[in-house]
Amino acid sequence: MAFLLSWTCVIVGCLSASLAVTSNLSDLYPPLWVESPGQFSDYRMKDGQYIINAWVYPERMGMYKILLTQTARYFERFAPENEQNVLWGLPLQHGWQYHTGRLADPTHRTNCGYESGNHLCISVDSWWADINYFLCALPFLAAVDSGVMGISADQVTLLPPPKDQNLFCLNVSACCSSFPETMGKWNAFYQHLKLPSSTFDDLLKYLWVAHTSTLKDTLQTFESRLNNYLKPEAYFEISWSVAVEYIAASNFPTTLIRTSDFQKGLPPRMLVTGDVAPFIRNFTAFQNIVLFSVNTLHKVDNATVSLRILSASLVLIKMGFNWEPCPPYANVDVLCQSASEAIVQVIGSGRRCCKPVNPLCQWLGEGVGASRLGCEFPA
Repeated sequence: MAFLLSWTCVIVGCLSASLAVTSNLSDLYPPLWVESPGQFSDYRMKDGQYIINAWVYPERMGMYKILLTQTARYFERFAPENEQNVLWGLPLQHGWQYHTGRLADPTHRTNCGYESGNHLCISVDSWWADINYFLCALPFLAAVDSGVMGISADQVTLLPPPKDQNLFCLNVSACCSSFPETMGKWNAFYQHLKLPSSTFDDLLKYLWVAHTSTLKDTLQTFESRLNNYLKPEAYFEISWSVAVEYIAASNFPTTLIRTSDFQKGLPPRMLVTGDVAPFIRNFTAFQNIVLFSVNTLHKVDNATVSLRILSASLVLIKMGFNWEPCPPYANVDVLCQSASEAIVQVIGSGRRCCKPVNPLCQWLGEGVGASRLGCEFPA
């Protein structure tokens, strides 16, 4: 883990020497920032609710814009012009996705997202667009729920995509029901944001906890979308999701300037067959280094997790330990002896079943490897 975090420092550290001084922060704003809605009244209202179509680029970007505006007052003590707002990473990443064509329909069955068609359309078939939806909707709706946005929880709703509607939550109540833990973590971020005693590093930690929880909730759901891409792009998508976990562990400051400079190293277009970093000719040296580092981190992470799982399995075999989870239907009520050492499962008719923490998970610890296995730990 320490080695992988060191490798992450290589990735994020690449930009340290390239941090540019800009005279106009607005030059760093994501595409169409100025044109996007900046207040709730810019959206359509129906039956007392603001209606937002998050499948149109300016409308989704407008959600970020309102979020940045409404939270600006909490970051005034860190720097002027809202530059130190740690939420900048979200709209800047979305802007990079739009600028590089990653929000367009990768299947080419529609003209959604293409210059020749509806270039502001966000395709539900895009892996990037689907994951970003939740990195927009959940922090936005959690901000509404926490009272940061100045409207009540029942005053805003999002429109569903043209297909797979059941995969997306559209309002505060639905998202809290579908993703209670993650919405709780976003809410915790906003509650700490309101505290004058919260330090910048504290806010970063709460932000990254909520961010990585969002990814954990959604990555597997949209895994099939990877089949819509050429292999280099699909591999980068997986690598990027892994890299974000380690970037989060490094507590990278997602401010306007730092995020803008880091994103200069991300691929400026979709990856195609034949793209092999660090030897992509029409990429800058910085872009080649970052892409190579991100993909290498993925490979090393896979090898490390596999090695630890193998080692743990051999230990368990040697111990003769057979771990069994709670049965799906238990006829007896088994009480926990120690809540700190077991996970309680409520089963039919209110009965409880207790299971120990999987020793394999204990061996891996509460890290990236354990999260891949869906490990559970006592609260």
